[in-house]
Amino acid sequence: MTQRSNVLQSFLLVTLIWSTTPLAIKWSGEGPGYVFGVIGRMMIGLSVLLIVLRLRRAPLPWHRQAAHAYVAAAFGIYGTMMLVYWGSQYIPSGLTSVMFGLTPVITGIIAARVLGEDSLTWPKLGGSLLGLMGLIIIFGRGHTLGDMGMQGAIAVFFGVVLQAVSAVWVKRVHAHLPALTVTTGSMLIATPLFFLSWLLLDGHWPTAFPMRAIVSIVYLGGIATVIGFVMYFYLLKHMLASSVALLNLISPIFALFVGHLFNNEVIDASVWPGAALILVGMSVYQWVKPRKKSVATGV
Repeated sequence: MTQRSNVLQSFLLVTLIWSTTPLAIKWSGEGPGYVFGVIGRMMIGLSVLLIVLRLRRAPLPWHRQAAHAYVAAAFGIYGTMMLVYWGSQYIPSGLTSVMFGLTPVITGIIAARVLGEDSLTWPKLGGSLLGLMGLIIIFGRGHTLGDMGMQGAIAVFFGVVLQAVSAVWVKRVHAHLPALTVTTGSMLIATPLFFLSWLLLDGHWPTAFPMRAIVSIVYLGGIATVIGFVMYFYLLKHMLASSVALLNLISPIFALFVGHLFNNEVIDASVWPGAALILVGMSVYQWVKPRKKSVATGV
């Protein structure tokens, strides 16, 4: 199997996983609380990663460049997860997806500045904005936020910014490490931070533990964290950071249908024009090249 095929399959798999993550995050905090939900996910994920690493007899180097990559990835994992889990208590899961639709634009701006990526051309900016307009059309109707809802949306927005910063940071370190190694190393750093946050913000064993919260935590820990993160860092290794960020334009569409099927969320007519805008925007982003000026005419 060629690297191109591996990248495509990884992209599709991460899209599928991220499409189910917003609803699972919301469910995982219903009963045990958002901090316990995230620490449960991280501990399960780290345990599975360590087992897989041991079975594959893969090394976990801690030289300076490797440690730098782990810190860069852990920065995004911890900061983004804490903000998104807290914010998800107060806003619909669809709106969380909308906020993450900003990731390509934010990542593109940072990557152009830090990595010198060709991500601020007019076609790329136009494609990202078309996709964002599609998300706004789909999710922007009928969401009236109260005070806590607004705070939740702001928290998720800053989580998006931290994810973009982390992605560019990992790309800049360029540690030449396998995705499994980067994921495991970053989780070893991030998980104690989540545990400390739980002790400081809560510290009590949950009194209510609904079955769907348990299933959500196990799914998020075993599938979304292990497979999702490993594939995500694999994509960062083989694609432009700004291109990987396009995941956040695609997955909200599928997340909408997941919410409809499993949480009885209503899909209105705005979905179809919004989805069309997203597809057009992605096409413009990926395939339309900027027009080069003619040396002779200056046009």
